[in-house]
Amino acid sequence: MFLQEIDNVWISSKLSRELPRYFELCFGEVRIRTDLQKSHGLQPSFPEAPKEADDGKNKTDLALKPSLLRFLSQLFSIHMDSINIMVLHVATSESLWHIQASKTRLLLNGDGKSLKCEMNLTKVNSKVLRSSQLDDTCLAELALALSISLEISSRRRLVDVRLGVRTLQAELHEGLFCSPLLHRVTARSPQPSPDSAESLKSPSLLSRDTLQLIPRRVEVKLESTSVVLSMNSQKRHLTWSLKLLQFLYQREEEQIPLRNFTPTSDLDQMSVDLHLEDGLLLSQSRQRIVCLNSLKTSVQVTAIDLSAAVLLNTCIIHYRHQEFSHWLGLLAQEHRHHLAPVPSQGHKGRSYPQIIAPIILSASLSNVNVSVQLGDTPPFALGFNSISADYQHLRPQSVHQRAVLVVDHLCWRVGNDSHIQRAPHPPNMHVWGEALILDSFNLQGSYNQPLGMSSAQSDTLFLDCTIRGLQVESSDTCTECLARVLSLFCPQPSGAELAEQPFSAQSEPWILLWKVDLKVEDVNLFTLSAVVGALELRLDTLTVLGSAESCTVSAQGMVLALVKSITEKMQPCCKAPAIPNPVANLSTLSITYHSSIRSLEVQCGEGLAVLWSPPDHMHLYHHTLATLHCLEALRCALGHGTPPSLSPESPASPMVTPPETLELLQADGAPPKRLLSLSLELSSAKVTAFVSEANYISLAAERTSVSWHGGALHGYCPELAAGFDGHSIFSFKEVEVKLLPELEEVILHRCAFPTLHTLRNRGWAFSFASVTIEFPYQYDFSRTLDAAVGVQKWLKGLHRRGRPASTALPPDLLLKVTHFSWVFLDDVFEVKLRDNYELMKDESKESAKRLQLLDAKVAALRKQHGELLPARKIEELYASLEKKNIEIYIQRSRRLYANTPMRRALLTWTLAHLELVAMADESFHGTERVVEQMRDIDNVSPFPSEGLEMVTQWCRMMKGSVSSFFAEISQYTIVWGPCWDPAWTLIGQCVDLLTKPSEDPSAPLPWWDKSRLLFHGDWHMDIEQANLHQLATEDPYNTTENMHWEWSHLSFHWKPGQFVFKGNLDINVRTASKYDDCCFLHLPDLCMTLDLQWLCHGNPHDHHGVVLRSPEFLPEVPVGQQYDSYRAFRSENLNLSIRMDLTRLSEEHSQPRILLYSSTLRWMQNFWATWTSVTRPICRGKLFNNMKPSKKKLGQHYKQLSYTALFPQLQVHYWASFAQQRGIQVECCQGHIFTRGTQRLIPQAGTVMRRLISEWSITQMVSDLSQVTVHLMASTCDENADHRLDTLVKKTHLLSLSSLTYQRHSNRTAEEELPLRDGDDGFHTHQLHLVDLRASWTTTNRDIAFGLYDGYKKAAVLKRNLSTEALKGLKIDTQLQAKKLKRGTLSAHSVPAKVTAPITSGRPERASSGGAYMLQKLIEETDKFVVFTEEESGASEQLCGIAACQTDDIYNRNCLIELVNCQMVLRGAETEGCVIVSAAKAQLLQCQHHPAWYGDTLKQKTSWTCLLDGMQYFATTESSPTEREHGQLWLEVKNIEEHRQRSLDSVQELMESGQAVGGMVSTTTDWNQPSEAQQTQQVQRIISRCSCRMYYISYSHDIDPELATQIKPPETPANQEKEDLLKKQEGAVDTFTLIHHDLEISTNPAQYAMILDIVNNLLLHVEPKRKEHSEKKQRVRFQLEISSNPEEQRSSILHLQEAVRQHVAQIRQLEKQMYSNVKSLQDDSKNESLLDLNHKLQQQLSQEKADLQLESEELNILIRCFKDFQLQRANKMELRKQPEDVSVARRTEFYFAQARWRLTEEDGQLGIAELELQRFLYSKVNKSDDTAEHLLELGWVTMNNLLPNAVYKVVLRPQSSCQSGRQLALRIFSKVRPPVGGISIKEHFEVNVVPLTIQLTHQFFHRMMGFFFPGRNVEEEEVGDEEASPSW
Repeated sequence: MFLQEIDNVWISSKLSRELPRYFELCFGEVRIRTDLQKSHGLQPSFPEAPKEADDGKNKTDLALKPSLLRFLSQLFSIHMDSINIMVLHVATSESLWHIQASKTRLLLNGDGKSLKCEMNLTKVNSKVLRSSQLDDTCLAELALALSISLEISSRRRLVDVRLGVRTLQAELHEGLFCSPLLHRVTARSPQPSPDSAESLKSPSLLSRDTLQLIPRRVEVKLESTSVVLSMNSQKRHLTWSLKLLQFLYQREEEQIPLRNFTPTSDLDQMSVDLHLEDGLLLSQSRQRIVCLNSLKTSVQVTAIDLSAAVLLNTCIIHYRHQEFSHWLGLLAQEHRHHLAPVPSQGHKGRSYPQIIAPIILSASLSNVNVSVQLGDTPPFALGFNSISADYQHLRPQSVHQRAVLVVDHLCWRVGNDSHIQRAPHPPNMHVWGEALILDSFNLQGSYNQPLGMSSAQSDTLFLDCTIRGLQVESSDTCTECLARVLSLFCPQPSGAELAEQPFSAQSEPWILLWKVDLKVEDVNLFTLSAVVGALELRLDTLTVLGSAESCTVSAQGMVLALVKSITEKMQPCCKAPAIPNPVANLSTLSITYHSSIRSLEVQCGEGLAVLWSPPDHMHLYHHTLATLHCLEALRCALGHGTPPSLSPESPASPMVTPPETLELLQADGAPPKRLLSLSLELSSAKVTAFVSEANYISLAAERTSVSWHGGALHGYCPELAAGFDGHSIFSFKEVEVKLLPELEEVILHRCAFPTLHTLRNRGWAFSFASVTIEFPYQYDFSRTLDAAVGVQKWLKGLHRRGRPASTALPPDLLLKVTHFSWVFLDDVFEVKLRDNYELMKDESKESAKRLQLLDAKVAALRKQHGELLPARKIEELYASLEKKNIEIYIQRSRRLYANTPMRRALLTWTLAHLELVAMADESFHGTERVVEQMRDIDNVSPFPSEGLEMVTQWCRMMKGSVSSFFAEISQYTIVWGPCWDPAWTLIGQCVDLLTKPSEDPSAPLPWWDKSRLLFHGDWHMDIEQANLHQLATEDPYNTTENMHWEWSHLSFHWKPGQFVFKGNLDINVRTASKYDDCCFLHLPDLCMTLDLQWLCHGNPHDHHGVVLRSPEFLPEVPVGQQYDSYRAFRSENLNLSIRMDLTRLSEEHSQPRILLYSSTLRWMQNFWATWTSVTRPICRGKLFNNMKPSKKKLGQHYKQLSYTALFPQLQVHYWASFAQQRGIQVECCQGHIFTRGTQRLIPQAGTVMRRLISEWSITQMVSDLSQVTVHLMASTCDENADHRLDTLVKKTHLLSLSSLTYQRHSNRTAEEELPLRDGDDGFHTHQLHLVDLRASWTTTNRDIAFGLYDGYKKAAVLKRNLSTEALKGLKIDTQLQAKKLKRGTLSAHSVPAKVTAPITSGRPERASSGGAYMLQKLIEETDKFVVFTEEESGASEQLCGIAACQTDDIYNRNCLIELVNCQMVLRGAETEGCVIVSAAKAQLLQCQHHPAWYGDTLKQKTSWTCLLDGMQYFATTESSPTEREHGQLWLEVKNIEEHRQRSLDSVQELMESGQAVGGMVSTTTDWNQPSEAQQTQQVQRIISRCSCRMYYISYSHDIDPELATQIKPPETPANQEKEDLLKKQEGAVDTFTLIHHDLEISTNPAQYAMILDIVNNLLLHVEPKRKEHSEKKQRVRFQLEISSNPEEQRSSILHLQEAVRQHVAQIRQLEKQMYSNVKSLQDDSKNESLLDLNHKLQQQLSQEKADLQLESEELNILIRCFKDFQLQRANKMELRKQPEDVSVARRTEFYFAQARWRLTEEDGQLGIAELELQRFLYSKVNKSDDTAEHLLELGWVTMNNLLPNAVYKVVLRPQSSCQSGRQLALRIFSKVRPPVGGISIKEHFEVNVVPLTIQLTHQFFHRMMGFFFPGRNVEEEEVGDEEASPSW
C-alpha cells in the first residue's frame, strides 16, 4: 500500500541570490505513507547493467539535445518545504518508520553529454517506532543535513557521485536489535544460489568490466557525526562522534591501464582515499572507549603498479567487557539470527583473483594504545609509538616480494592500572606490569619464487631483522589475559571436527632456500610471581644467522638474576656486567645447527658463571613451574591440550623406537633419518653453589668440550677444579668422559669373570691425567659436605618425588687415573717457622765463615802493620760485618720463597696409573639379588629377619690395578714413625674435619669399631711388591734410619675379624752406615694370619643391628646410664692372635734366617725406645679451641695378645761388628712357638688426670724346638777391614740339643690347677725341658765369648760414661753427712740394737771372746796330743741354704729347668784331649715365697734350687793330634742315662767296664749315628755317677701389693731368746749353697794336667789386658791420693767426656760419608777418586775407633777411681760416727760329704795313691760393713799309697780315729777387713788341726811329684836345695 499527499505545488520565479534558477518548482508539504505488511508480496526491482550491442546501434541517447538540456537545467530548480514519510509495519505490526525532511532543493545541470543532479536536504529527521500495550518505544532516531550530487553520462551511466552529510545525529535503541526489522532486511538481501554460482562464472571484482558499474568518481564526506547506542532497560548508551569522514574514489578511463593486473584482465588507473579525523567513542560515564585522531588510507593504481598506504595517528581504545558485553550480546544475537536460516554449505574457500601486477603497500601507525578488560580477566593494554610497514610484490622473471616492518616502542601492559595511558618508560628501566616492551623493531625481507615448472631453481627467502630494547614479562596475569584473547580468536575444535580432518598424505618435498639475519639488543626477560618475586634474564646481544644449510645463534652478555622482593615499581635494565648478584652469567654463546649432517654445535665463550643456592633454586623452581603452567594454559587456549599419558599396559620408552614404527616410517623406501649429533664447547665456566648461608661449593672448568653422536657421548676438559668455601679442594687435569653403547675394554675385563651373565653392556669411561685433592689446614670440610648432602637429598625429594625406579641394567664404569694425589695442607705459620729456623742455622754457619775470613784478614793486617793498626778501625770492621750479616739475613729471608716454593703439604698420598672397572650384571641387579650377594659375601654377619630397607644399593663386580702407592708426611719421605705423632695428630684432626659426627647422642665410635661398622665382606688382593718403612729416630725428617718391611709376591686376604698375608717377608735395617741394608729377618713363604676377636656385649658382626636415632626420639634408659646406640656393637676389648706359619711347601730352598749385629741390637733398643715413647698432646686445649677428650689408643684396647710361630728350620746369625770377627750362629730344625699375654690398665694416683699405665703380663708360653745347634764364629781377617761375611769364617761348636720345650703358665692358671694337683710339686710357671744337651767350652769359644762380652761391656761402659748420670752424686756434702750422723744417733737410741750374725755352724757366737776361750781350751788340754772340735752331727742338714729352701711358705713355683742326658766338653789351651761332664738328669727350680717380716722390714724371698743327678766326668787318656780335625767327641746316650740293668751281650759292653770309675766308654763324633758305625776313640770315666745340690736364696723389697696387704704386722714375741736364729739374729741374708755327697775320682797325670789347664785357662782365665788395666787404675788412684785438690779432676773428666763425644760424632760422620761413597760406587764402580776417598775414609775411621777406645778406657778408669776416692772419703767420715749395728749381707757355702780320689799311672788303670776326704765345708760371710769371714772345716782326711811293694800303705791320716760326726780334723777361720788402697787386710786368721800321722817314702814322693808336676826334675832341685841349706 502506497499513499502520497502533497499540500500544494507552485512555481516561483524571483531574481535573487536565494534562488539558484530563474524558475523553481515548489512543493509545500509532501506526505508519503506506506504499509509494508500489505505490500509484502511486491518484489523490489534492481537495476540491471545496460547491454551494449556489438555494432553500437542499440545505444540510446538522451531525448533532449545538449543545448536544450543546458537551457532547462539553468532555468528550473525543485524545492520542497517538508517531506514526511511514514512506513508502517517495518518490523512488526506495531512498528513505524517516520522520516521528515525540510527545505529540500533539487538542481539539475546538463550540457548535453551528461546530466548533473544536486539535492540538498537542510534537515532530515528519522525515527523507527514500535508501539505496544504498555508504552511506545523508539527503536532508532536519525537527524542530519544531507547533500547529494549525481552525474549521469549521456549513456545513462552514473559517472560521478558525491554525498555530503553534516551534523549527523543518530541514536539506536535496544529495541532495534531485538526487532524483526533487521531480520527482514537481511532475509530480503539477495542470496546467490549454489547451483547458479557453480554454473555461471561471475566476473572478477577488480576486472575492468566490473569497475564499469561503479561511477568514475565517488566522494562521501561526513562532518560532525554523532551516533548513540542506547539501552534503556539498563540505562546504558554509547556515543560515537566523528569530526570528519571523507571517502574519495576516482578512476581514469582515458589513461593507459595497468596491464596484466590479473592473468585475464587489466586494471584502469584509479585512486581511493579514506580520511577520518577526531573520532571518539564514549560510554554512559563519559569515559573514552575509542579516541581516533587521524586515519588516512589510500589506494593508487597507475600504469606501472598498484600501491596502497595507511596512515594512522593517535588511536586510543579502552575496551571494558563489562560495559561492552551487553552490546556484544545484542550484536551476537543479531548475528545468530542472521546465520540461523542459512544452511551449512561446508567450508569452501572463496576464490580470489591472482594478481600478477606489481603491488606496493605501506602503512604507518603512530601513537596507538589499546586497553582491554574482559570480564574477570585483569585488564591489559597494548600500545606503540609508531609502526611502519612496506610491502612490494614484483614479478619480473620471478615472483619477488619485499617487506619492511619498523616498530617503535611497542608496549603491552597488564594489570589494574594498565588502561591508564602513561608516558614512555624511562630508558634502561622495566616497569612491572609491562608484559612486552619493544623499543625498536626493524624487519626487512624478500621472497623469490621462480616462474615455470622447472625444479632447477628453488624458492628463496631472505630476512633481516634488528630488535632493540626487548622486554618480556611472564606472569599469571599475562597468561590469563593472553589465554583469554587466544580463546576468543582461536576457538577449540570439537572432537568430531578433529576426527573428520583427513590424514595429510606425504606430498612432494618443498625446497626452500632461506637466509635469516636477526640481531636483538638489550633483551630482558622477566617472570613475575606474587610469592617469590621475579626472575630476570638479560641478553645484551642476540644474533641469529640462518640458512637452509646451517643456522647460528649467538648471544653476548647473558645474565640470569633473581629479584627476590619487589619494592619498587621499576626495575633497572642495565648491561649484563653491571647486574648485581646474578645467578648465571655468560659472556658469549654460539649455537650452530647444520641441517645437512644434522649436527648441533654449542660454543660458550669466556666467563660462564653460575651462582646457586637453595632459596634461589626454589625461586627458579617456582618460576619454572609457573612458566610451564603458563605454557600449558596457552596450549589449552589454542586447543592443543595435554597429550594423553601412555597406558600402563603398553609402556613405551622415549629412548627406544619400536621396529614396527621404523618399518612404517621407511615404508616409502626413503632412507632413514640421521641421528642428531651434538657438540658443546665451553671456554671457561664456574659454578658456585651455596649449600648454606656461609658455605658454598664452586666448580671451575676450562676449555670443556662435549659431543654426542650415534648414541655415544664424549667429553673432554683439560682442567677442572672444585672448591669448597673458597678453597680449591679437588683439581682434575685432562678429564675425558665417554658413554658408549659398548666398551671393548670392559668386555675384555668381563671375560676374566666367568660368573657374569651379561656379556655386553653400555658403559661410562672416565679418564684423568691427574687428580689432586687438597684440604687446607683446619678447614671444616664436613660442615660444607654435610650441608651439600642435605641439599642433595632435598633436591632428590623435590624433583624425583613419585618417579618410578628404573629397572634397566645400569651402565658399567671404567676409571683411569694416571696420577692421583691426596694432600692435607700444613699450618703456614709452622712451615714458615721451620723454614726460618733452617735459614737461621745456615746463616749462622755462613756468618761464622765470614768471621773466620775477617779474622784471617785482620791477622794479616796486624802481621803487616803491627801495633800501628788502630783498634778502633778493627772494631769498625767487626761492627760492619755484623751489620752486613743482618742485612744478608734479611735479604735471604725475603727471597726465601722466590726460587723454591714453600712446602704446603702435611700428608701426601699418591697413586700412579690407577685403573678401576665396575661392571653391572643381571645376576646381581635388583634388590633381591643384591641382598643375596650381600649375604654371600658377608656370611658372618647375622641378617635381620625382617629384611633390609635400602635407600641406596650399588652392587658391581670391580677390578682395579695401581702401579705405585706412596704416602709422604710433611716431607718425611717414608711411611710410618711415632716421631710423626704431632703430624699424625694434625692429620687426625684433618680427618675429623672430613666427616660430620652423627646427631645421635651416643659417644662416637673409635676408628676400629667404625671400620667394622662400615666395611664388611671378603677382600683378596695380590701385590707384587709392598714396602713399609718405620722410623727409628725422633727426627721426623730422617731419611736413613728406618726399619724396612719388604713383601714380595704378597697375597692379601681380608674378611671380618681376620687378616691373612702370604708371601716373602724381608725386614731390613736402613742406616746411613755400613750396616745399611741389613736384612736381619728373612721369612720365605710366610703365611701370617691375624685373628681379631672383638669383645662386645652382643654379636661383634651384627652391624645391621646398629640403628642411629635422633635426639628427639630416644628410648628410655635406666637412671644413671647414658643412651648408646652402639652398645651391643661397641667393643670393650680386643683379643689379637698372630700366627706366622713357614711350613708351607714351596719350590724356593731358602730357609728363614735372622742376621743381627751388636749395632743392630743397639739400633733396636733405640727403635723400641722411640716407638714406646709417650708423646705430648698436640694442638689441644683452650688455646686451640680443642677441648675434646683424648682418643683411646688401639694399644690400650688390647686385652689379650697371642702369637704363634711355626717354622721347618731357622738360622740366626749374630756378629759383634760389621767386620764379622766374632759371632754366634744358631740353627734349629722344626720349631713351634706360642705365647699369650694380657694387658691391664692401671690408673695413676692423684687428682691430676694422667695416662693409664699399661701393664702386660705373659699368661702362657709354649715353645718346641728340635735339633738346635749353636756355633761361635770367628774370622782371621783384620777387625777394621771393610768386608762382608767371609767364606773362611771358622765355626766352633758351642752347644746343641735334640729338643727344647718351654712352657709358661700364668699365676691365675696356677692357682686354678693347684687344687687339682694337691701335693704335686711339679707345676711351675716357667718350665724348660732340654733333651740331649751337648755343650763345648774351649779356648776358642772362650776367646770368642770374651770378645763378644768385652765388646758389649765396652759399649755399655761408653754409654754409661757419656750419659748425664755419670757424674751425678759424686759430691759429698759435709753438712748432709752431719745430718745423717745426728739421725743415726737418734735412731740408735730409739730402735733396739740388732743381734750380730752368728757363725755359720749354728753354735753360739763367740766372736767377742773367741781368742780367750780358745786359749783357755788349749791350756786345759795340754796333756792331750789330739785336738778335736766338737761339732753337731749332720752338718749338711744345718746349712743355711738348705734351711731357707725347705720352708713351706712357697706361694709360686716360678721356674723349672730340666735337662735330660746333658753333657759338656771342656778343652784346655796347653794340653790335648778333653774333659766331658755329663748328667743324666738336672733340675733348676725357682720359687717365690710369701713376704715376711724380718726384724722391722718386710721382704720378698726368692729361692733357687739346682739338682744334678747321675753326674759323670770323662776324660781322654792320651793326646790325639787328629782329634780336633775329625770333629767333637760326644758320649752316647746310653752312657749318660741313669744306671740300668744291661745285658753284656756285645763286646763293646764288655770293654766299657760297667759304671765304675776308671772305666772306658766309647764316643761318637756324629750324634745321629751310633759309635759302632764310626772309628772313634774311648774316654775314661774319671768321676763316677754322683749327685750335686745347689741352693741360692735372695731377698728384695719389691713386693706384690696384693700380697703385701695380706701380711699381718709382726708381733712382739714373749721370749726373744727363743727366736729363730736365721730370722731374728741374721735376718734376710742372700745365701748360696753347693753340696756334693759322694765323689769317686780317678785321674792319671795327663788327665790331671788337663784338668788344671781347664781350670786355669778356661774357668779361672784372666785376660792379659786385665793386668794392664789394673795397673792404670792403680796409677790414677795414686794420683788422686797425692793430689791436693781431687775435685779438680771433675773438669778433666768433663773435658774427656766431650772429647769422647766428638770421637763418636766423627765416627758417625765418617760412616755416613762412607755410606754415601758406597752408594755412589754402586753406580760407578770404576771411579778411582771414589775408591781412593773410600780407602782414606776407612783408615781415618780405624784411627778414630782406636782413639775412641783409648780415651774411653781412660775415661772409665778416671770416673771409677774418682768415685772410689769419693767413697773412701765418705767412709772415713763415717768412721767418725757412732758405731751402728752390723748385719750379714751375703753368705756362700760349699759342702762335700765324702770324696775319694784315686791317682793312677798314664794308662789310667794302675794306681799311685788314693785320697779320701769327709765332711768338707767352706763358707764365706759378707757383712754390711764390707768385712768378710771365711771358714774351712774338714771332718776326716786320709791318703793311701797304692804303689806296689810300698813300705807304708797309709801316707797321711789323723792319729786318732773319728769318734763322732762332731769332730773335725781341720778348721780354718779368717776375718778380713775392707781393703785400704787396694791392699787387703786380715783382721783375724785361725787354724785348728788335729795330730796327723805322715808316712812318706822317696819313691812315693817322686811318683807324686811326677804326677802333679810332669816334666820337672826333682833330683836336681833336691841337690840344689841341699847345697843351699846343708842342714835340715
